[in-house]
Formats: sequence, C-alpha cells, structure tokens
Amino acid sequence: MSGAKNFFLHYDFRAPTIGPPAADLYGAALEQCAWGESVGFDEVVISSHHGCDDDYGSAPLVAATAIAARTKRLRIAPVLALPLYDPIHLAEEVAVLDLIAGGRLELVVGAGYRPSEFAMFGGSMADRAGRMEAGIPALRAAWRGEPFEFQGRKVLVRPRPAQPGGPPICYAGYSAPAARRAARLADSFMPMPGGDIAKIYVDECRRLGREPLLKRRIEWMFLYVTPDPDRAWARLAPHLLHVANSYARWMSEAGTTPVYTPASDVATLRATGTFQIVTPEACIALVEGVDDVIVDPLFGGIPPALAEGSLELIASRVLPAFRKGRAGA
Repeated sequence: MSGAKNFFLHYDFRAPTIGPPAADLYGAALEQCAWGESVGFDEVVISSHHGCDDDYGSAPLVAATAIAARTKRLRIAPVLALPLYDPIHLAEEVAVLDLIAGGRLELVVGAGYRPSEFAMFGGSMADRAGRMEAGIPALRAAWRGEPFEFQGRKVLVRPRPAQPGGPPICYAGYSAPAARRAARLADSFMPMPGGDIAKIYVDECRRLGREPLLKRRIEWMFLYVTPDPDRAWARLAPHLLHVANSYARWMSEAGTTPVYTPASDVATLRATGTFQIVTPEACIALVEGVDDVIVDPLFGGIPPALAEGSLELIASRVLPAFRKGRAGA
C-alpha cells in the first residue's frame, strides 16, 4: 500500500427542506471535526456562498472559529470569494482566527462566479480580477502588522496572526487567468475540475522561477463508504440530486465550466461518476490512485445519522490502509 495521503473533511452546511435544519448540521459538523481529528483526518475545508435558499453556509470564518475551538491539530481552510470582502476587514478577522487556531489556518480564496452574490453586496462581476489583484497583496501587507496605505487609506491591522506573515493563501479557480494569477500572487493553487488549468499554473510558476504547489486536487465531488452501495444510493439520492442540480444551474447561469451534470434520477447521477458510493474495499482501491481524499459527510443536508456509518467505515477500514502507526490505525 502506498504512503500516507491527505484526508479532508468538507462542509458547506446546505440545509434543504428534505433534510434536518441548519442548527443540527452545524452541531454535527463540530462533533465530526473533533472526532475526525482523533482518528487521523488532516484538515477541514469550509465552503461558502451567499443568498442561497437552502442555507448554504455564508460565514466560513465563523464556522472555522468554532471548529478551531473544538480541535487541536486539524488544519482549517475556510473558502471565500475575496472580491465580496473588504480585504482589510477580512485581514483582521483572519488574523484573530489564526490566533485562536494556533496557526492552523489556510485561507482559500477565489474570484466568485455567481452574479447574484455580487449584486447582493453591491459589487460587479467585471471588477473581480482587479479586486483579486489588489486584495491578496493587501492581506499580506496587513498581516505584517505595520502601518501601510491601501487605496489611499492609512491601515494598521493588529493583532498579527499566529503564523508570521499570515496564513498561507491558496487560490481556487477554473480559468487560465486564475491559474496564472495564482502563480503570481498565491502560495498554492486549487484547480477546480473541468479543464487542464493545473498545467497552466505549473508552467507559469516555472516561468516566474517559483515552485508550484497544487492543493486538494479534486477527483470526485462526494465519497461515501458503505457495505451496501445500492441501498445507500437510494437513501442519499435526494440530497445528491439537490446538490448536482443547484450547482449545474449556478454554473450555467454564470457561463462557467460545468462540474456537475443536471440529473433527474439516480441512474443518471450514478453514470456521471461525480459521486462515489463504494464498499470499503472499493474505496481503498479508489483512494490508492489519488493524493487528496475529500469526504463530505453532510453533503446536501444528509442527516448526521446517515453520515456516521460512512465515517466509521472510513476510520476503521480505509484510513488504516494508508496511515500505519497513525491515530485510528
């Protein structure tokens, strides 16, 4: 069996009406993160969107702070659309979060792709690139804890983060311009599925004389482990269909690279390969070929009780195959 891999938990806190209320999902996520740390998960990723009628998480830094208070080792990566934020205010909040987390934070930023979110905050999609170009250097300057000027304003951000110079910044994106911008501005790049932008990023890093660092290469969008995949598909299908169709609609509206295929039934959804519901043995074979293993326990508002069985099998059957001598092995 190959060497250790990176195992991630991921939450977006969607709470459609087919599942439990948002409060139950947030509570379950905190318990799962504390448990996940104890069995050997490496990191938790917290996605965000705004103005969603299914309660998609809109405050990733708040959720990250709660998780930081419940854990000691787990790295924490909130994901947000940087152009929707004032970078100075964001720098302050991230600095405090990094202190609470004891330096376990990584900030993942993207340009955003939903016009409705920009309209909600009085912004414009046309300004995204410029706000990314200005925002990332502003975060880095702010985290030095020294006075500087930003867009004509005198700025001082204190306290400084736990990590000298601030948390690492990972740039998430779909496009060639995003890949090139990540090479110039960020510490790493998270290429989203749908194109050969990883190569563009690597080539640009080499042109700039920088070492490329690809993070969380996504091979599938959902992983669930069970002794009976057919039964699990039947129980989880409403939640997976909700996620697939809402993302497909958003990306179609934005004219961006489709990651999800619209589906009206389980057979169509299964055929896409986007969702992996597998036995423990099949999961081990699947995981063998990837570096980053991402698990979404509460995807689409899956009830926590349904998530627990999969998580326990991952901890007892899958993680030990790749974590000899580690906790939970």
